[in-house]
Amino acid sequence: MAPLRALLLFDIDGVVRDVGRSYRLAVVETVAHFSGWRPTPETIDALKGEGRWNNDWDASLELLRRRRSRQPNLQLPPRDAVVEVFSGFYFGRDDGGAVSQEPHRWTGLIRQEPLLVDGAFFTALSSAGIGWGFVSGAEPPSVRHVLEERLGLPQPPLVAMGDAPDKPDPTGLLQLVEALAARDGVPLTHLPMGYVGDTVADVLTVVHARRQQPRLRCKALAVAPPHVAAAAATVRAAYHQQLLAAGADAVIGATAELAPERVFQLLLK
Repeated sequence: MAPLRALLLFDIDGVVRDVGRSYRLAVVETVAHFSGWRPTPETIDALKGEGRWNNDWDASLELLRRRRSRQPNLQLPPRDAVVEVFSGFYFGRDDGGAVSQEPHRWTGLIRQEPLLVDGAFFTALSSAGIGWGFVSGAEPPSVRHVLEERLGLPQPPLVAMGDAPDKPDPTGLLQLVEALAARDGVPLTHLPMGYVGDTVADVLTVVHARRQQPRLRCKALAVAPPHVAAAAATVRAAYHQQLLAAGADAVIGATAELAPERVFQLLLK
């Protein structure tokens, strides 16, 4: 492995895998289950654009809460009921009606997640001296399945749901970059680094990390998720502007564009 020259951390949903027909659809189905109303992709994007609703369970509950202005008789479910319904849509249920935690038994929307990069992408980063890891708000079984089984990454450096507070709290990001720098014996403040995310919360995670550690050389590299990248030019431009307004240092077209040369160009300029 080449000597460590830079760090590149990744969100997973919308960055490593396309969740337009899985997590995002699970939000729609969960809200519809409790209210009969199906929020549009634009409605979900607007909520995510506030930078506070990184957790899709909480996003679903917040959409229901706001829906009460139009459905005054709507009864808000408890959060654990939202989690149970959401998980049933996302992972699927076994013959007994329970949500399965075993990947080979998953029958839900999780099976509809195209990958946006492959294992060779990370091999190329490592060969160029770019260390990598993942900071995600998704459930550990889900992210480990995509990283270890689908991408073939053994024991990937990872902070997932439950390992740290939800983004945009920077705790998980800071913990992981500190661990990776210490592993290679490189002073943290000497390393250029970036975090690749697709939401305002991801961008704000970097903004807050730099606020806590002003000497941190970390850039927020934003990418529009696939459903936005496939939308009309005006929709893409508005989404890009939202990310830049939140503090993104650059907006890239797709995660797969981050070949080592491009990474160094972005992190060192």
